[in-house]
Amino acid sequence: MKTHGPPRRPSIAVTPDVTVSSPEQPFVKLELKQAYTDAVLRAGGLPLVLPLTDDAQLLDAYLDRVSGVVITGGAFDIPPALYGESERAGLGPLKPERSAFELALLRAALARKLPVLGVCGGMQLLNVAFGGTLIQDLPTELPAARSHEQKHDRTQPQHPVEVAAQTQLAEALGGKGQLMVNSTHHQAVKVVAPGLIASAVAPDGVVEGIEATDGASFVVGVQWHPELMVDTVPANLGVYKALVARARERRH
Repeated sequence: MKTHGPPRRPSIAVTPDVTVSSPEQPFVKLELKQAYTDAVLRAGGLPLVLPLTDDAQLLDAYLDRVSGVVITGGAFDIPPALYGESERAGLGPLKPERSAFELALLRAALARKLPVLGVCGGMQLLNVAFGGTLIQDLPTELPAARSHEQKHDRTQPQHPVEVAAQTQLAEALGGKGQLMVNSTHHQAVKVVAPGLIASAVAPDGVVEGIEATDGASFVVGVQWHPELMVDTVPANLGVYKALVARARERRH
């Protein structure tokens, strides 16, 4: 008698960070917190970490082999030129090659209507890809906002967010209302792009979640790091489960 095993895992592309070369460390390294791939695995997906490239044919080859995409965060800022602004006080270090790669990958994934999850800086890039803008430095441009760069253990929450009803984010998290999240950013969404809505907001008004308005595809961004809180605030794994569930529908 033929037995059936577990459902095949859909492949999920995950973007890594890249180090900056220096005389002391001349070889550039790809780096990624294991929490990202662990979350994809726990959600039922198969994570594939993508090397950076500026070759459009390679981007297509990547996307031919995956059913969903995670754009990760990192300790760098998105070049303001990508959203039509000049650099202002408070802007942090840039990684133009990484931002260019992720933006090209994101646009190609969106053109294919692949499920996409943007995490922290990945959410900010998602907003830029749709034509929105960013606050370059919260303490400088929005001094009334609370601190969004927590100093304590990032597996623990920093502040609540209010998740809007009837959104894909609310469905992924098990319902609308308040969710405790961690906070590791000094930039934020300023103008939400056309085609996106704010799906979660912090008490100080900072946008903490965005998603596509068409409802047909899973295009979601979260400003916090749900992958770091899957054990401390288990609802967070739902964000990755929702991505994987939609990816399974398109599985390669």
